[in-house]
Amino acid sequence: MNIFIIWLILVIAWNFGYPGASPAEDVLVAVILALFNLFLKKYLKL
Repeated sequence: MNIFIIWLILVIAWNFGYPGASPAEDVLVAVILALFNLFLKKYLKL
């Protein structure tokens, strides 16, 4: 659950930080952040 919250906060920060981003950029960043969270889950045992 903590990983999801971290991912959600980062996605919200992206959307407010770059409001003019295209939908494709939004999806790309969401996927990158999801992969980052998988890395955190695997290597930091969160």
